[in-house]
Amino acid sequence: MFDALIAPFSDNLFMTQALTAGILVSVACAVAGTFMVLRGLAFIGDALAHGVLPGIALAVIMGFSGIIGAAIGAAVMIGGVSLITRRSRLSSDTAIGLLFVGMLALGVVIVSQSSSFSGDLTRILFGELLGTSWSDILLQFIATLIIALVAFIFARGFLLLAFDPEQAQVAGFSSGLYHNIMLIMIAATIIISFQTVGTLLVFGLLIAPAGAGALIARRIGAMMAWAALFGSLSMYIGLLLSYHFNLAAGASVILVATLIFFTVFIVKNLKPRAALPETGGHDG
Repeated sequence: MFDALIAPFSDNLFMTQALTAGILVSVACAVAGTFMVLRGLAFIGDALAHGVLPGIALAVIMGFSGIIGAAIGAAVMIGGVSLITRRSRLSSDTAIGLLFVGMLALGVVIVSQSSSFSGDLTRILFGELLGTSWSDILLQFIATLIIALVAFIFARGFLLLAFDPEQAQVAGFSSGLYHNIMLIMIAATIIISFQTVGTLLVFGLLIAPAGAGALIARRIGAMMAWAALFGSLSMYIGLLLSYHFNLAAGASVILVATLIFFTVFIVKNLKPRAALPETGGHDG
């Protein structure tokens, strides 16, 4: 039993590297995902995860780094949403939806023009968790530190923005500025993590562990800690399942993360009922 749980990682370097990179991704997603959940930015997080596709596709075709292409795609998404919201009466949700479908369609068109893109497309969408190198891990480590530092520096403004935007403005925090900084932090998490878990699956790590953490904890630090724990646990169990049962690694991780969320959700909803004392009549 012990060998089945430990040996896949101790005997295989690629599994060790995958788990190390996955834990770093989980920590970065826990930090950004917590504020994303509290601020109600799940839709734009999903849009960013898909909207970077044309930038990555162009970068791959032209021989540039996919990270550069993802950064350009994310910048177009954020800038486009901001422009449409400021210069029209349309809501931000409408702007996000328009750019979401437009960027995704553009990505599909670009991919369809390349006859040898199928392998690269699979890698972009689902990542290369089992093909992670130590250089990828170092890059992810540096990015995770930067994301955590940004969250620490702007934590107070982020909190006020999440719970009371008007109070944030009164307290001297520019709602627009802090909102954009938060979007950039979420985008950076997606950009740096897509190489490991892919653009489709990184959204799952942003939302599921952070959502489970928000169900348990009341303080931001505790939410992030729970989210990082759930994300790392999802990585470990997902990789273990993929190794023993020959399953897709990234999809297994996200499936485990989703199951953990619903497990926490069910337990939290059953617990108050179980804790209610029994009532009975009193002898007069």
